[in-house]
Amino acid sequence: MDNHNKTDYISWTVLIGLLLLAVEITFFSKGLVFAILISGIFIYFGAKRFYGSTGKLFFFIGCFILFFTTISMMVFKFLIFAAIIYVILYFYKSKAKPIIIEPIVKETTATIGAGQITRSPTAFKNLFFGRQKTPEEVFEWHDINIQTGVGDTRIDLSNTVLPKGEAVISIRNFIGNIQILIPYDIEVNISHSVLTGTTIIFEADNEKLFNQTLLYRTDKYDEASQKIKIVTSMGIGRLEVKRI
Repeated sequence: MDNHNKTDYISWTVLIGLLLLAVEITFFSKGLVFAILISGIFIYFGAKRFYGSTGKLFFFIGCFILFFTTISMMVFKFLIFAAIIYVILYFYKSKAKPIIIEPIVKETTATIGAGQITRSPTAFKNLFFGRQKTPEEVFEWHDINIQTGVGDTRIDLSNTVLPKGEAVISIRNFIGNIQILIPYDIEVNISHSVLTGTTIIFEADNEKLFNQTLLYRTDKYDEASQKIKIVTSMGIGRLEVKRI
């Protein structure tokens, strides 16, 4: 969803929400304004005397009234519904047009005390929504440590050169799929935690999981000069690790 469509969606949502609020106050819940006013008075006087026991009592009574008044409103239910529809549309469009993150080969150097530190570019970034993958052309490798909300992540290690020693991929994902493609000559260590979903590890069958943690390791991992450590956790989704 581009910025123009996103702005239109938000504008229409706010407009419809305001109309629903006006209709609800006028025809269905004439006591709504009174309930909000009473809760506001309780919260105001409770906050002014919050350090006393009476002030705390007034404040929490006001919050209690406001909370249950809000969740019972028609406009609140509409906004929840609109947010769910927005997430579904965004997820659908992100699958149709994935975001391709290409690393910018540019390093910045800063001097601290007697030494220097270098800030390196990253191929991936944290996303609330959307799909991202490594570029099709050759790219410079940097360890990956990201967290995402709703969307898919695809990492292809065939277009990069891993450094000597242990490279790391760490991904925390709420909803979505993770696919990692690994060359045959790279040894692998996998630690995967999932609430509900499936896994496909190399030639293993599609395994359905519920609230489990899995560990996998190739035979020559410890003595390998080049190896990759994969740490993933997700709420709902599929992890696929395969050779290419």
